[in-house]
Amino acid sequence: MSSDSQGSVKGEAAMMPSPSVPASSQGPPLSPSSTSKPPELPDELVQAGWSKCWSRRENRPYYFNRFTNQSLWEVPVLGQHDVISDPLGLNAAPAEGGDGNLGNGQRKRRSSEEQGAGPNSFKRAKVEPTTPISPSTPGVKPWISAPEDKQAPPATPTTPSPAPAPYRPAVIYWDLDIQTNAVIRERPPTNHLPPHPEIELQRAQLVTKLRQHYHELCHQREGIDPPRESFNRWLLERKVIDKGHDPLLPSDCDPVISPSMFREVMNDIPIRLSRIKYKEEARKLLFKYAEAAKKMIDSRNASPESRKVVKWNAEDTMSWLRRDHSASKEDYMDRLEHLRQQCGPHVTAVAKDSVEGICSKIYQLSAEYSRRLRQTHLSLLQDPPTDACASPPQSRLVYCYPVRLALPSPPLPRVELHFENDVACLRFRGEMVKVNRGHFSKLELLYRYSCIDDPRFEKFLSRVWCLLKRYQVMFGSGANEGTGLQGALPVTVFEALNRQFGVSFECFASPLNCYFKQFSSAFPDIDGFFGSRGPFLSFCPVSGSFEANPPFCEELMDAMVTHFEELLGQSSEPLSFIVFVPEWRDPVTPALTRMEGSRFLRHQLSVPAYEHEYRSGSQHICKRDEMYYRAVHGTAVLFLQNDAGFAKWAPTPERLAELTAAYRPSPSTPSTLSSPGPAHTAPGERDSTPKAADRPQSAVMSPGGHDNNNNNNSNNSISSNSSNSSSSPRDKMAAV
Repeated sequence: MSSDSQGSVKGEAAMMPSPSVPASSQGPPLSPSSTSKPPELPDELVQAGWSKCWSRRENRPYYFNRFTNQSLWEVPVLGQHDVISDPLGLNAAPAEGGDGNLGNGQRKRRSSEEQGAGPNSFKRAKVEPTTPISPSTPGVKPWISAPEDKQAPPATPTTPSPAPAPYRPAVIYWDLDIQTNAVIRERPPTNHLPPHPEIELQRAQLVTKLRQHYHELCHQREGIDPPRESFNRWLLERKVIDKGHDPLLPSDCDPVISPSMFREVMNDIPIRLSRIKYKEEARKLLFKYAEAAKKMIDSRNASPESRKVVKWNAEDTMSWLRRDHSASKEDYMDRLEHLRQQCGPHVTAVAKDSVEGICSKIYQLSAEYSRRLRQTHLSLLQDPPTDACASPPQSRLVYCYPVRLALPSPPLPRVELHFENDVACLRFRGEMVKVNRGHFSKLELLYRYSCIDDPRFEKFLSRVWCLLKRYQVMFGSGANEGTGLQGALPVTVFEALNRQFGVSFECFASPLNCYFKQFSSAFPDIDGFFGSRGPFLSFCPVSGSFEANPPFCEELMDAMVTHFEELLGQSSEPLSFIVFVPEWRDPVTPALTRMEGSRFLRHQLSVPAYEHEYRSGSQHICKRDEMYYRAVHGTAVLFLQNDAGFAKWAPTPERLAELTAAYRPSPSTPSTLSSPGPAHTAPGERDSTPKAADRPQSAVMSPGGHDNNNNNNSNNSISSNSSNSSSSPRDKMAAV
């Protein structure tokens, strides 16, 4: 193979004696600088997949294309076709050199059996041989043609014609050329078990089974459907405190009872309170709540005082409904609020033990599944891990680099790949995962930048399958489920953050939705091969400028603020965090309250609801017109910086003005989806009102009137230092 295909992968991090080393000199720590041999083939042929090999039988060189499995004795000519998939050369690009008069059938072709293909071979039935799926060399965007390409000189017999362009996404939602300014202390490789498709398939089956158990327990014990996405938020909340080994299933948490799951299930007892738009709906909801509360207090082991209070209020409400038929929607909502205040504490006391039993049972099953998975995973490894002594903390400062695994990866089974239009389909044992071709090219680039143990891409498809399967399982199987937890900022906002505030790192992202090639994510064992620096709560930068848009889970956001405070207080180097969180004020989230009172807060913006947008968490598989959706809640943008960070990246009026302009949505952006905002539940007592983690993703389309209002009032879309931007619970009920 040529030195281009066997050379070392471009690194991300560099050894640096001090943080002042320029970003251009970055490289993996402890990696010696080596001069690579000049390639035996032109760069255009290498980018098209060609490499020079040696035939032992014929004792002569030949040329092999790893994308089309084509072998030639002569030097390949760019644009030639595959004689198997296109024997007549109908799809071949015409050659301008002297070899263009020779038919491809006249060239000798060697069977690909001589060159042992890797375990992950590409199907060429639906792959255009003249459009390779491999990215170009690192640092070059293969989908952006330079202006000088159009003025290239004509090809001669000694000068090959330009290579056919790789697949070009219609729209690019990332910029992988931006170098990092995040500086960390050097860290040893982690002890995570390397990913394996067999284990990932078994994990997917067990997580699906655990979701089914959760659904059945809610039905059997409380007669309700599980709150929407409460299982996903349970996974997030548990992993904040989990000390277990499995990357997805919690197994070592204290306390066992999840506050997130307990709170969300309790909010739907005795019935789930839905959005109210008309008077008749409010009347019906009030009657259902009174009837369900009375039935529940009769069927449970309640105290005489609780029975008396709940029964009297429920019967009084039913009598009022039969007597008064001229009440307005507001009257019904006021009556429902009063009923919840009177009956809520008694209903909660009666259902407490049952709901705690649901939370405990789900956690115990998760711990058992995690133990079972680890035993199976260890049996697949060639070198099982040993209990080694903890490495001493390093003191050398380096630019951040991807997570490295201490254990070598075992041989991985074959994963099949084929393309259906613009979708890449990867299949393993009948289980297929899909990703659009643009994001597939992005994963190739990230893998080339970050992976150091697979220069020939022999394990690439297996790891992509594990990555896609992991996130598919975490999202859930419902329509649009989990996508709100993976939403990202618009590209224009990232560009403004990078230009004005030096942001080059995302604190909460994934290889699928990241904008920069350096980011923190939830799964270091698989995401590390694609550029992840590991979970942010265990990532300790010394300096740098960061963007944080966490999943909307209260416990995770609260832990994030604690981590911010510790990092900013410990570092004297420039350190800046620009945080994007939902502006929920009724009730206000603890994380937002803490950040607004932090001594590191330098500025705060408030972006009104329906006047900004997010990128969908399913951007790697959704249609282009579904990429963006309007947010149904306001977003608070907070600048947390230490003194050095404030001096370097101060939120000046000029910088804020550009950020404000970048956040305004395009008038042509369709608002077909809504973001995970506050659930418009019935008013009630403060403790019973759903909080941030209890607010499921809305499936209601954004009102058309907001779009017109956005276009007319775009100059006032963002206000600074906003206070309470939420309305009363009654107004939330009516706002759809």
